[in-house]
Amino acid sequence: MAERTLAETLREKVRARPLPRHVAIIMDGNGRWAEARGLPRLAGHREGSESVRAVTREARRIALEALTLYAFSAQNWSRPPDEVQGLMELLAEYLDSERAEIMDNDIRLHAIGELHRLPDFVNERLERMQRESQRNRGMTLTLALSYDAREDVAQAARRAAAEGAPIDQAAIDARLWTAGLPELDLLVRTSGERRISNFLLWQSAYAEFAFPEVLWPDFRELEFLQVVSDFQSRERRFGLTGAQVAARDRA
Repeated sequence: MAERTLAETLREKVRARPLPRHVAIIMDGNGRWAEARGLPRLAGHREGSESVRAVTREARRIALEALTLYAFSAQNWSRPPDEVQGLMELLAEYLDSERAEIMDNDIRLHAIGELHRLPDFVNERLERMQRESQRNRGMTLTLALSYDAREDVAQAARRAAAEGAPIDQAAIDARLWTAGLPELDLLVRTSGERRISNFLLWQSAYAEFAFPEVLWPDFRELEFLQVVSDFQSRERRFGLTGAQVAARDRA
């Protein structure tokens, strides 16, 4: 009860202040969470899927515009085959079970990455859910799957060159897999690790970073609200001095 009251109080505080438009999360710590309990790694991933549900609902509740989750990296294909298969099955299960939640809450599902590498039973569900939710406008939930940030920039540059566009920042921005999403404001990595592991390298140029110690399966509504609240307390300068930011805000 006390935790719920704290979350409700913090939610009111967060909603009363300017929100980040776009938050991305590296969902780290599933394996360590399971190993600490003597459980198979897949049990950590399954518990982590509950955190995905909780955080997505909270993001929608506070009216966040875009939430991007690093669900599976291109490098994760090198993990043990049984773990990879289990992750793909969990992803398919999530897409099946969350359809009503996504549609009822006006969420648009989006996916980025080398999606052709996903198994057919995942891609079929992913394409169907993206198609069915494409007119939803409440929040965009993006799943980064088989995602490689360096490849994201490289493919954008290749497309720009093939289309005869000038290779400048605008051309890259328009061709990234994240094109159309708001600028990234806040990048979160759970579990206390302080690296971004080839995730949204270009997009995070001016993002704020947060590295909460909590493992992803234990990261729920309250923890999400805490990192958003911390973001709201920061001064974002974008190359200006503190005095210039203060003068701009007074204008």
